[in-house]
Amino acid sequence: MDESRRDRDEEGRARNARPRDGLGRPLPYGTPGVERQPEGVVRAPGETVREAQRLLDAGMPFHAHEVFEDAWKSGPAEERELWRGLAQMAVGLTHAARGNTAGGARLLRRGATAVERFGDSAPHGIGVNGLIGWAQELADRMDRADPGGPEDGPGGVTGVGRVAAHGPVVVDAAAEAPRLRLEDRAGE
Repeated sequence: MDESRRDRDEEGRARNARPRDGLGRPLPYGTPGVERQPEGVVRAPGETVREAQRLLDAGMPFHAHEVFEDAWKSGPAEERELWRGLAQMAVGLTHAARGNTAGGARLLRRGATAVERFGDSAPHGIGVNGLIGWAQELADRMDRADPGGPEDGPGGVTGVGRVAAHGPVVVDAAAEAPRLRLEDRAGE
């Protein structure tokens, strides 16, 4: 590969500058894309949760993962596993929305395991136990989804998302977005 043609940031590090879609997939140069999340932003925990929830609600879990990743990298050591686990769950939802249900289920479970030790403490108002339940339930539904199965048939609809004729199950990221805060879970 011709190194002189690689995208680079201000410090000279390789950095892909291609535009991205709402699920973080690269688009061809010159194509309008979704504005990327700025990297390395240090936010207060409440701001992190609010921004990630806004992005999840908008069906942009890839971008929410980047917000969680900033918190994971900049936050106190005792909370890094919380933010890392939340980032993994957001990436799991991203993969599911892209049609990679096996990878999505795996990442949802990995993230749920990562945050287990925070379950009873509800750090920053985050409903960790509810998120663990959400991740496990969605992962289980993805595991059961069979695009060619007798319940659905080709082009049918499963409990997870729409199935293209003989294609992958695709999860609607906005419809499946979890509620991060305990206070937002009232009435569910």
